[in-house]
Amino acid sequence: MRTTFNKYLLMVGLGTALVTSTGCFKHLGDYGTMNNNPNATTAPIPSALLTNALNGLNTGVWDQGGFRTTDGLYAQYFSETQYTDASRYARTTTNFDGFYSGVLEDLQNIINYNSDPATAATAAAFGSNKNQIAIARILKAFYFWQITDTWGDIPYTQALKGKGDIAYDTQDVIYKDLLKELKEAVAQFDAGATVQGDIMYGGNTASWKKFANSMRLMIALRMSKADATTGKAEFTAALADPGGVINSASDNGGLKAPGGTYQNPFYNYYVVVQRKDYAVSKTLTDALTNMNDERIAAYGSSNVGFPFGLTRADAVNFANANVNYARILEPSRRTETSPTYLITSEEVKLTRAEAAAIGWTTEVAATLYADAIKDSWTRWGVYDATKYAAYMLQPSVALTGVGDVAKIAMQEWLSAYPDGTQGFSIWRKTGVPALAPAPGLTNIPRRLSYGSNEPQLNPANYTTAAARYTDATGPDSQYGKVWWDK
Repeated sequence: MRTTFNKYLLMVGLGTALVTSTGCFKHLGDYGTMNNNPNATTAPIPSALLTNALNGLNTGVWDQGGFRTTDGLYAQYFSETQYTDASRYARTTTNFDGFYSGVLEDLQNIINYNSDPATAATAAAFGSNKNQIAIARILKAFYFWQITDTWGDIPYTQALKGKGDIAYDTQDVIYKDLLKELKEAVAQFDAGATVQGDIMYGGNTASWKKFANSMRLMIALRMSKADATTGKAEFTAALADPGGVINSASDNGGLKAPGGTYQNPFYNYYVVVQRKDYAVSKTLTDALTNMNDERIAAYGSSNVGFPFGLTRADAVNFANANVNYARILEPSRRTETSPTYLITSEEVKLTRAEAAAIGWTTEVAATLYADAIKDSWTRWGVYDATKYAAYMLQPSVALTGVGDVAKIAMQEWLSAYPDGTQGFSIWRKTGVPALAPAPGLTNIPRRLSYGSNEPQLNPANYTTAAARYTDATGPDSQYGKVWWDK
């Protein structure tokens, strides 16, 4: 995969270069020594590679023009305010190869450098070999989870091994291997030296175990309609793991932007770049308003949602007539150093509540559900005991034994905001909320089509994978369903 993707020369997706002098080492033997920089590093620096991979997750929460933005449009978290092609389902051309030649290769280099007996002792200067490998495996799993949920079948088992053109794996194979990777990574941690470069958990192995086990829960539950037997077994095993799961705000997998060069992505978009092409969708603001949900004060700069999927002319007219339409997040929650979150306690509790509601566990769904909503309101700074109590009694919110799974799914969709990939996946799996297509259109996409690089640089394998998503529009349809989308 490395050979293939190094040819692409296009870096897209989550990764952004944090340390350009410490990226993956490229051999220059074919050119002798004339191009060698005597002052440059000749080996990977694992701490820098890890920091870069984590920073990529922070910037990737909102990658303007990239797949998470598109996912957020399809989930109707966001609306386009000027150029509305994406929200009117124009075929996307977003490539995933930049992951492989960027952050995934960085993480694989951490694993290789700490695994090779010739370099393991040197790598140990940056923390326990086993712990560096375990963290890198967990982060690789997280990245691959996002990629496969967006595109479906992707190169996986033969990726990052220095091979050329390679086949795509089917998503069921990928999902099962992700669960294996996470389980093995949790068991791999030891009591060795703290890992350096960890800007999320500071090398705290207990926190990483909870993060990995929580991801296992979410991946397993997403399989509930495609392979309930495996999903239930993996879910219960993850929940029973001694390492535990994310259960409070202190456990949340979040990244705080340091400011300066590395800023909160929404702050960068609205304040630094000064763009306003994206707004909070009226679909979301209507849902929050109708449910008397206090989070509306935090999710946008106003309560004025922007209608989803308008033509360009209609969007421009609405923007001109409603200059106070809601920008994404209330300004105090998108400062230069505001954190972004990958997995939170409310998401994990709602995952557990859904699993209990479908009979996978004997946990009390109502308790987990109520605690999750409280956690979410608290994290967004809108919790008020009286308002919360009233909210929980509403027919659209209260669990009564009838329609409970749909109500839990609605809270999952609300709580995942502004993570477009999670929101899009929740809607695809559950059908909640009941989203309407953009005006005048019939269907909402179910995946992103493969980018334009694939048919050019990996044609035979692309053709095979694209054929698995064939419909009336042809192969590689954006309306084709991924494996778990039943």
